[in-house]
Amino acid sequence: MTKSKLLLEPGTLWNKVTQQTEYALNCGALHSIATEYELIGDRGINFVVRSVANLVRKDEAKKQQPQEKKSKKNPFLPYEEDLFVSDLSETHLCLLNKFNVVDHHLLIVTREFESQDNLLNLNDFQAIWTVLREIDGLAFYNGGAIAGASQPHKHLQLIPLPLISEGEKIPIAPAIAAAEFSDTIGTIPQFSFLHGLMKLDPSWGESPAQAGISSLECYHDLLRAVNLLHQEVDSDRLSGAYNLLFTREWMLLIARSQEHFHSISVNSLGFAGSLFVRNDEQRKIVKERGPLTILANVARSGKSVLK
Repeated sequence: MTKSKLLLEPGTLWNKVTQQTEYALNCGALHSIATEYELIGDRGINFVVRSVANLVRKDEAKKQQPQEKKSKKNPFLPYEEDLFVSDLSETHLCLLNKFNVVDHHLLIVTREFESQDNLLNLNDFQAIWTVLREIDGLAFYNGGAIAGASQPHKHLQLIPLPLISEGEKIPIAPAIAAAEFSDTIGTIPQFSFLHGLMKLDPSWGESPAQAGISSLECYHDLLRAVNLLHQEVDSDRLSGAYNLLFTREWMLLIARSQEHFHSISVNSLGFAGSLFVRNDEQRKIVKERGPLTILANVARSGKSVLK
Protein backbone atom coordinates (compact mmCIF):
# COMPACT_ATOMS: atom_id res chain seq x y z
CA MET A 1 0.00 0.00 0.00
CA THR A 2 1.20 3.50 -0.90
CA LYS A 3 1.70 5.71 2.13
CA SER A 4 -0.83 8.54 2.34
CA LYS A 5 0.46 12.11 2.64
CA LEU A 6 -0.26 13.67 6.03
CA LEU A 7 -2.05 17.03 5.87
CA LEU A 8 -2.54 18.20 9.46
CA GLU A 9 -0.25 21.01 10.57
CA PRO A 10 1.38 19.88 13.86
CA GLY A 11 0.18 21.67 16.97
CA THR A 12 -3.18 22.77 15.55
CA LEU A 13 -5.61 19.93 16.22
CA TRP A 14 -6.73 20.62 19.79
CA ASN A 15 -7.68 24.22 18.99
CA LYS A 16 -9.64 22.97 16.01
CA VAL A 17 -11.45 20.42 18.18
CA THR A 18 -12.46 22.92 20.86
CA GLN A 19 -13.47 25.62 18.36
CA GLN A 20 -15.54 23.24 16.23
CA THR A 21 -17.16 21.77 19.34
CA GLU A 22 -18.33 25.22 20.44
CA TYR A 23 -19.58 26.02 16.95
CA ALA A 24 -21.39 22.69 16.51
CA LEU A 25 -23.08 23.02 19.91
CA ASN A 26 -24.25 26.55 19.11
CA CYS A 27 -25.70 25.60 15.73
CA GLY A 28 -27.33 22.41 17.03
CA ALA A 29 -25.28 19.96 14.97
CA LEU A 30 -23.63 18.39 18.03
CA HIS A 31 -25.81 16.62 20.60
CA SER A 32 -23.40 16.59 23.52
CA ILE A 33 -25.06 14.66 26.33
CA ALA A 34 -24.03 15.19 29.95
CA THR A 35 -23.47 11.85 31.67
CA GLU A 36 -23.96 10.42 35.12
CA TYR A 37 -22.05 7.34 36.17
CA GLU A 38 -21.14 5.14 39.06
CA LEU A 39 -18.05 3.05 39.70
CA ILE A 40 -18.46 -0.70 40.10
CA GLY A 41 -15.34 -2.53 41.22
CA ASP A 42 -14.39 -5.98 39.98
CA ARG A 43 -11.01 -7.63 40.74
CA GLY A 44 -9.15 -4.35 41.15
CA ILE A 45 -10.76 -2.54 38.19
CA ASN A 46 -13.19 0.31 38.89
CA PHE A 47 -15.57 0.07 35.95
CA VAL A 48 -17.38 3.24 34.87
CA VAL A 49 -21.06 2.43 34.35
CA ARG A 50 -22.93 5.18 32.48
CA SER A 51 -26.52 5.94 33.43
CA VAL A 52 -29.76 5.18 31.58
CA ALA A 53 -31.11 8.74 31.34
CA ASN A 54 -28.39 9.91 29.01
CA LEU A 55 -28.83 6.99 26.61
CA VAL A 56 -32.54 7.69 26.47
CA ARG A 57 -31.84 11.33 25.59
CA LYS A 58 -29.47 10.13 22.88
CA ASP A 59 -32.22 7.97 21.38
CA GLU A 60 -34.71 10.84 21.53
CA ALA A 61 -32.26 13.19 19.80
CA LYS A 62 -31.85 10.69 16.96
CA LYS A 63 -35.63 10.39 16.57
CA GLN A 64 -35.95 14.17 16.24
CA GLN A 65 -33.56 14.39 13.28
CA PRO A 66 -35.13 15.43 9.96
CA GLN A 67 -36.50 12.47 7.99
CA GLU A 68 -34.01 12.92 5.12
CA LYS A 69 -31.11 12.63 7.57
CA LYS A 70 -32.57 9.57 9.31
CA SER A 71 -32.99 7.80 5.98
CA LYS A 72 -29.35 8.41 5.03
CA LYS A 73 -27.52 5.11 5.07
CA ASN A 74 -23.98 6.46 5.40
CA PRO A 75 -23.48 9.52 7.62
CA PHE A 76 -19.90 9.88 6.41
CA LEU A 77 -20.60 10.20 2.66
CA PRO A 78 -21.01 13.07 2.60
CA TYR A 79 -20.17 13.96 6.19
CA GLU A 80 -22.00 16.72 8.07
CA GLU A 81 -19.87 19.82 7.51
CA ASP A 82 -20.75 21.32 10.90
CA LEU A 83 -19.02 18.33 12.53
CA PHE A 84 -15.84 18.56 10.45
CA VAL A 85 -12.69 19.16 12.52
CA SER A 86 -9.74 18.74 10.17
CA ASP A 87 -8.16 16.93 7.29
CA LEU A 88 -5.64 14.42 8.61
CA SER A 89 -4.23 12.88 5.45
CA GLU A 90 -5.08 12.21 1.83
CA THR A 91 -7.16 9.23 2.96
CA HIS A 92 -8.62 10.29 6.35
CA LEU A 93 -10.36 13.18 8.05
CA CYS A 94 -11.47 13.96 11.60
CA LEU A 95 -15.08 14.56 12.69
CA LEU A 96 -16.87 15.18 15.96
CA ASN A 97 -19.06 12.31 17.13
CA LYS A 98 -22.55 13.75 16.70
CA PHE A 99 -24.11 11.97 19.69
CA ASN A 100 -21.26 12.05 22.17
CA VAL A 101 -21.54 11.06 25.82
CA VAL A 102 -17.88 11.92 26.42
CA ASP A 103 -16.52 15.39 25.63
CA HIS A 104 -14.46 15.78 22.45
CA HIS A 105 -15.17 12.27 21.18
CA LEU A 106 -13.52 12.14 17.74
CA LEU A 107 -14.07 9.97 14.67
CA ILE A 108 -11.19 9.24 12.28
CA VAL A 109 -12.98 8.42 9.03
CA THR A 110 -11.84 7.23 5.60
CA ARG A 111 -12.65 9.72 2.82
CA GLU A 112 -13.83 6.96 0.50
CA PHE A 113 -15.99 4.05 1.57
CA GLU A 114 -14.14 1.16 3.16
CA SER A 115 -15.86 -1.56 5.15
CA GLN A 116 -15.65 -1.62 8.94
CA ASP A 117 -15.05 -5.37 8.51
CA ASN A 118 -11.79 -4.71 6.65
CA LEU A 119 -8.41 -5.05 8.28
CA LEU A 120 -6.86 -1.81 9.45
CA ASN A 121 -4.02 -0.71 7.19
CA LEU A 122 -1.01 1.57 7.21
CA ASN A 123 -3.03 4.66 6.29
CA ASP A 124 -5.46 4.01 9.15
CA PHE A 125 -2.67 3.82 11.71
CA GLN A 126 -0.84 6.85 10.37
CA ALA A 127 -4.06 8.87 10.56
CA ILE A 128 -4.81 7.88 14.16
CA TRP A 129 -1.22 8.58 15.22
CA THR A 130 -1.56 12.02 13.67
CA VAL A 131 -4.30 12.56 16.26
CA LEU A 132 -2.46 10.81 19.12
CA ARG A 133 0.55 13.05 18.53
CA GLU A 134 -1.69 16.03 19.33
CA ILE A 135 -4.06 14.55 21.93
CA ASP A 136 -3.27 12.08 24.72
CA GLY A 137 -6.22 9.77 24.26
CA LEU A 138 -7.67 6.29 24.02
CA ALA A 139 -8.02 5.17 20.41
CA PHE A 140 -10.29 2.27 19.59
CA TYR A 141 -11.82 0.28 16.74
CA ASN A 142 -14.90 -1.90 16.74
CA GLY A 143 -14.00 -4.56 14.20
CA GLY A 144 -17.41 -5.67 12.95
CA ALA A 145 -21.02 -5.53 14.09
CA ILE A 146 -20.47 -8.27 16.68
CA ALA A 147 -17.79 -6.03 18.23
CA GLY A 148 -20.20 -3.10 18.53
CA ALA A 149 -19.72 -1.28 15.22
CA SER A 150 -22.81 0.82 14.49
CA GLN A 151 -21.76 2.06 11.03
CA PRO A 152 -20.42 -0.01 8.10
CA HIS A 153 -18.08 2.79 6.90
CA LYS A 154 -14.59 2.34 8.37
CA HIS A 155 -13.89 4.70 11.26
CA LEU A 156 -11.58 4.67 14.22
CA GLN A 157 -12.43 6.65 17.33
CA LEU A 158 -10.55 8.58 19.99
CA ILE A 159 -11.54 9.92 23.39
CA PRO A 160 -9.16 12.28 25.23
CA LEU A 161 -7.81 11.09 28.56
CA PRO A 162 -8.72 10.87 31.35
CA LEU A 163 -12.03 9.11 30.68
CA ILE A 164 -13.34 10.50 33.99
CA SER A 165 -11.94 13.11 36.35
CA GLU A 166 -11.45 10.75 39.30
CA GLY A 167 -9.15 7.79 39.67
CA GLU A 168 -7.15 6.29 36.82
CA LYS A 169 -6.96 7.90 33.38
CA ILE A 170 -8.33 4.60 32.05
CA PRO A 171 -10.15 2.20 34.41
CA ILE A 172 -8.13 -0.81 33.23
CA ALA A 173 -4.80 0.90 33.94
CA PRO A 174 -4.09 -1.29 37.02
CA ALA A 175 -4.81 -4.41 34.96
CA ILE A 176 -2.48 -3.22 32.18
CA ALA A 177 0.26 -2.61 34.77
CA ALA A 178 -0.19 -6.17 36.11
CA ALA A 179 -0.02 -7.83 32.68
CA GLU A 180 2.17 -10.90 32.30
CA PHE A 181 4.40 -11.09 29.22
CA SER A 182 5.98 -13.88 27.26
CA ASP A 183 8.39 -12.07 24.98
CA THR A 184 6.37 -9.27 23.31
CA ILE A 185 2.77 -10.46 23.85
CA GLY A 186 1.15 -10.00 27.23
CA THR A 187 -2.05 -11.14 28.90
CA ILE A 188 -4.07 -9.55 31.69
CA PRO A 189 -4.70 -11.87 34.67
CA GLN A 190 -8.25 -10.52 35.22
CA PHE A 191 -9.23 -11.24 31.59
CA SER A 192 -10.32 -14.88 31.32
CA PHE A 193 -10.92 -14.67 27.57
CA LEU A 194 -8.98 -14.49 24.31
CA HIS A 195 -6.90 -11.30 24.15
CA GLY A 196 -3.39 -9.99 23.66
CA LEU A 197 -1.47 -6.92 24.86
CA MET A 198 1.64 -5.20 23.53
CA LYS A 199 3.62 -2.29 24.91
CA LEU A 200 4.25 0.65 22.58
CA ASP A 201 7.00 3.26 22.57
CA PRO A 202 5.51 6.70 23.45
CA SER A 203 8.21 8.37 21.33
CA TRP A 204 6.54 6.92 18.23
CA GLY A 205 4.11 9.84 18.39
CA GLU A 206 6.85 12.20 17.27
CA SER A 207 6.57 10.69 13.78
CA PRO A 208 3.04 9.50 12.83
CA ALA A 209 4.42 8.03 9.61
CA GLN A 210 6.89 5.78 11.44
CA ALA A 211 4.41 5.11 14.25
CA GLY A 212 1.95 3.84 11.66
CA ILE A 213 4.44 1.30 10.36
CA SER A 214 5.41 0.06 13.83
CA SER A 215 1.85 -0.11 15.20
CA LEU A 216 0.61 -1.94 12.08
CA GLU A 217 3.15 -4.67 12.84
CA CYS A 218 1.92 -4.84 16.47
CA TYR A 219 -1.67 -5.07 15.27
CA HIS A 220 -0.83 -8.02 13.00
CA ASP A 221 1.06 -9.74 15.83
CA LEU A 222 -1.95 -9.36 18.13
CA LEU A 223 -4.36 -10.69 15.50
CA ARG A 224 -2.16 -13.75 15.16
CA ALA A 225 -2.01 -14.10 18.94
CA VAL A 226 -5.80 -14.44 19.10
CA ASN A 227 -5.94 -16.69 16.02
CA LEU A 228 -7.59 -14.14 13.73
CA LEU A 229 -4.76 -13.84 11.22
CA HIS A 230 -2.53 -16.35 9.50
CA GLN A 231 1.17 -15.74 9.05
CA GLU A 232 0.66 -13.66 5.91
CA VAL A 233 -1.86 -10.89 5.39
CA ASP A 234 -3.61 -12.40 2.36
CA SER A 235 -7.07 -10.81 2.62
CA ASP A 236 -8.67 -7.50 3.52
CA ARG A 237 -11.09 -9.21 5.88
CA LEU A 238 -10.93 -11.48 8.89
CA SER A 239 -13.00 -14.48 9.85
CA GLY A 240 -13.93 -13.04 13.24
CA ALA A 241 -14.83 -9.84 15.05
CA TYR A 242 -12.58 -8.07 17.53
CA ASN A 243 -12.08 -4.92 19.57
CA LEU A 244 -8.84 -2.93 19.38
CA LEU A 245 -7.81 -0.33 21.96
CA PHE A 246 -4.55 1.57 22.15
CA THR A 247 -2.89 4.59 23.68
CA ARG A 248 0.58 6.05 23.21
CA GLU A 249 1.87 3.31 25.51
CA TRP A 250 0.01 0.04 24.79
CA MET A 251 -2.22 -1.84 22.36
CA LEU A 252 -4.89 -4.36 23.40
CA LEU A 253 -6.91 -6.65 21.13
CA ILE A 254 -9.86 -8.87 22.15
CA ALA A 255 -11.54 -11.52 19.99
CA ARG A 256 -15.35 -11.30 20.14
CA SER A 257 -18.05 -13.97 20.14
CA GLN A 258 -21.24 -11.86 20.44
CA GLU A 259 -22.37 -8.26 20.80
CA HIS A 260 -24.65 -8.55 23.86
CA PHE A 261 -24.73 -10.09 27.30
CA HIS A 262 -28.45 -10.45 27.92
CA SER A 263 -29.56 -7.01 26.64
CA ILE A 264 -26.32 -5.16 27.46
CA SER A 265 -24.36 -4.15 24.35
CA VAL A 266 -20.56 -4.05 24.67
CA ASN A 267 -18.11 -2.28 22.37
CA SER A 268 -14.40 -1.50 22.72
CA LEU A 269 -14.98 0.88 25.63
CA GLY A 270 -16.30 -2.00 27.72
CA PHE A 271 -12.84 -3.58 27.65
CA ALA A 272 -11.33 -0.24 28.68
CA GLY A 273 -13.58 -0.38 31.75
CA SER A 274 -16.54 1.72 30.58
CA LEU A 275 -19.99 0.10 30.26
CA PHE A 276 -23.38 1.51 29.30
CA VAL A 277 -26.74 0.48 30.77
CA ARG A 278 -30.19 1.45 29.53
CA ASN A 279 -32.39 0.59 32.51
CA ASP A 280 -32.37 -0.54 36.13
CA GLU A 281 -32.55 -4.19 35.11
CA GLN A 282 -29.31 -3.88 33.17
CA ARG A 283 -27.67 -2.03 36.03
CA LYS A 284 -28.71 -4.84 38.35
CA ILE A 285 -27.16 -7.41 36.02
CA VAL A 286 -23.85 -5.52 36.00
CA LYS A 287 -23.80 -5.35 39.80
CA GLU A 288 -24.88 -8.94 40.41
CA ARG A 289 -22.89 -10.70 37.69
CA GLY A 290 -19.91 -8.33 37.66
CA PRO A 291 -18.42 -6.39 34.70
CA LEU A 292 -15.70 -8.98 34.06
CA THR A 293 -18.30 -11.73 33.73
CA ILE A 294 -20.11 -9.63 31.15
CA LEU A 295 -16.89 -9.12 29.19
CA ALA A 296 -16.05 -12.83 29.34
CA ASN A 297 -19.47 -13.70 27.91
CA VAL A 298 -19.12 -11.45 24.84
CA ALA A 299 -15.47 -12.34 24.14
CA ARG A 300 -14.15 -15.57 22.68
CA SER A 301 -12.82 -18.07 25.17
CA GLY A 302 -9.32 -19.42 24.95
CA LYS A 303 -5.69 -18.47 25.51
CA SER A 304 -3.63 -16.27 23.22
CA VAL A 305 -0.71 -17.71 21.32
CA LEU A 306 2.09 -16.02 23.21
CA LYS A 307 5.02 -14.83 21.14
